[in-house]
Amino acid sequence: MIQTVLSTLLRVIVPLSVPIVAGALIERFQRLDTKPLLTLYLFFLSPAIILDTLAHAEISFDDIYLTAAFSLLNLLLLWGAASGISKLMKFSSPDRAGLTLISTLTNSANYGLPLVLLAFGQAGLDKASVYVIGQMIIVNTIGVYFAARSHFSVKNAIKSVLSLPAIYAAILAILLKVFDLHLPDDVDKGITMAAGAYSPVVLAILGAQMMKVGNMPSKKGEMPVFWTGMVMRMLIGPLLALMVLKLLGITGTLHSVLFILASMPVAVNAVVLAERFGASPPFVSRCILWTTLASFLVLPLLIASVSG
Repeated sequence: MIQTVLSTLLRVIVPLSVPIVAGALIERFQRLDTKPLLTLYLFFLSPAIILDTLAHAEISFDDIYLTAAFSLLNLLLLWGAASGISKLMKFSSPDRAGLTLISTLTNSANYGLPLVLLAFGQAGLDKASVYVIGQMIIVNTIGVYFAARSHFSVKNAIKSVLSLPAIYAAILAILLKVFDLHLPDDVDKGITMAAGAYSPVVLAILGAQMMKVGNMPSKKGEMPVFWTGMVMRMLIGPLLALMVLKLLGITGTLHSVLFILASMPVAVNAVVLAERFGASPPFVSRCILWTTLASFLVLPLLIASVSG
């Protein structure tokens, strides 16, 4: 077991840490402006990897159905757990909203896709792409509802989803698969080349963002809700994911991929929503930083447990 964990650490975490550390160092000493890179990620690299992966993926209807069922059921259980613990601990409304964001929104795109590719290969990435598309929709709909119910509207949620280029890339990939069509070879090569740039760019962005959120000021009396958030994301989240996977009878590579993606650290988008709607952004940002750092040790253990 120890040998498997060390092998996973060297094979998966060390390669991922190189662009993350590079992004953090550039932010520390050069004040990296991530806005242009986020635009590049959102409007070019993300659609490219989704289109490239889904267009060539070997995904069955069962995989899609089981992934959707897992995502929804796991989301409901995490929401229920966060709400119940918040009431039990008598957290304030902003802290309750922040805890819900931390519990339900995982970094499955920026961090999860490169991790799955290194850990489970192309077959794992194929299955992960379906989950990530679902998470993008969840962040822009249910995520907004969790952050501030008073600001939520179905119309704005639909507009948010329709503004995501990756959604249209997914639709195009599905149409190509359904009608057994293919992009011209030269175009396909260009998209594959762009998809190859996804991992280093988004991981460097993640490193820079970790430095930024780590510098956000803390507030008085934050520690109880902070530790609750850490336990929710790093312990209760994986345990609930295992329970849902067993309940749905999911096995094989899909089981491993969904378990790891559901056990990822808090999504950076969580602090964006927290800042926008006043859902305790200092507490959320601190959980993003520390769950990401903790994941460098926890994820090799989890990957080894499902790979053995």
